[in-house]
Amino acid sequence: MNKQKFIDKFIRAFFILIFLKILGLIAQLFHQSFWSVLGTLGIFIIVAVIILLVMVSLKDKERGDKGLGKRGGSGGSFYLENSLFDRIRSKYEELAEKYVSEGDYKKAAKVYMNLLQDNYRAAKTLENGGLYNEAAVIYLKKLNNKSDAAICYEKAKQYRKAIDLYKELEQKEKVGDLYKEMNDVKNAHIYYQMVADDFVGNNQMVKASLIYRKKMESPDEAQKVLLKGWEENKDAFNCLNNYFANIFDVKQLENQIQVLYKDTPTDKKIMYLEAMKYEFKKDPKLQSVARNIAYQIISEKVETHSEIVNELKHFNPDDQVILKDISRYKTGRNKMFRN
Repeated sequence: MNKQKFIDKFIRAFFILIFLKILGLIAQLFHQSFWSVLGTLGIFIIVAVIILLVMVSLKDKERGDKGLGKRGGSGGSFYLENSLFDRIRSKYEELAEKYVSEGDYKKAAKVYMNLLQDNYRAAKTLENGGLYNEAAVIYLKKLNNKSDAAICYEKAKQYRKAIDLYKELEQKEKVGDLYKEMNDVKNAHIYYQMVADDFVGNNQMVKASLIYRKKMESPDEAQKVLLKGWEENKDAFNCLNNYFANIFDVKQLENQIQVLYKDTPTDKKIMYLEAMKYEFKKDPKLQSVARNIAYQIISEKVETHSEIVNELKHFNPDDQVILKDISRYKTGRNKMFRN
């Protein structure tokens, strides 16, 4: 089939399609509103005109190229078909962009979905235009994308639909957040508790404490889980540090520092010493208790961990003499071992 015959046949087939489409639109009047059908007709007319213009342009170009001779019928026809569809696609792209620039996101989405066969861009266009429910339907039914559909339903404040999808996706914290948004505290806490339990099961005690404190507004439960982490050696240092950080009354904090130290096993005392560095800097009122505990730990551990004497400078930052004492101690110890 040569190029001219291909174009002529395409134009004849296109006119048949136009006729069938018009019959279809007339039939739609029986079960859709007049204005909805009119809008669809408007888009169809624009698209039809674009395609005809492209075909006429190609036909004129073909007539002008007749004197140049043939280079192979099959290859030329294939090139012509590709060129034709590329041009039509380009026009569709321009039409969609025109609708977006005019703020008519629904028409733009129809072009992407029906003419360009690009459901994702159709959904994204609707989402960008604030048509979240419509976008969610495409994400869900055309793309099976539950995550983006849930986000759109959430933006549309269709919380029930979003919750159903987040449950399927097992995003428990998000489910809790949306129940909380709906003032359904009971169900919110059920899902937050699941999240906290999952964190505890994975030894992520600090994250579990944040769920209790920030989401469930249960500071006491948050402290319990941090204390559990410290005692059971599950991210122990961070649990201890956060436990102290959550006590805002200085007197109470001073008391807790001493109480916990009494029950601290020998193998965790160096870790406790590290925590005392933070508490020493936190408030001048805590410096005395932090320094005393530090001295006790250093004196207990110095025989087996001689380098621990360096920690003294953290609890005496303005004492230049202690630096010399540390230096003399290390020098004397080194001489002892050499001898």
